[in-house]
Amino acid sequence: MLTTQDKIKKIINQNQDLFMQLEDLDKTGKLRKLKYKKRVNFTLDEGLVQEFRNYCKRQEVEMSPQVELLIKAFLARSKKK
Repeated sequence: MLTTQDKIKKIINQNQDLFMQLEDLDKTGKLRKLKYKKRVNFTLDEGLVQEFRNYCKRQEVEMSPQVELLIKAFLARSKKK
């Protein structure tokens, strides 16, 4: 059974992004978006990129959301190990 202090630590760890947002609100008086998109650059095999681009085009989906889903699935599997 978790103590109250352990429960609080667990909640803070699970919701760290929310607490950081509240800190920003306290400092600036402005509430910013919870989630922002960040542009990143990767170096990938050209053939792989072209194959993925063609797949996304055939499925009529955008590449970025698909990459996000793949990263989330990878991280979820990693946490289970």
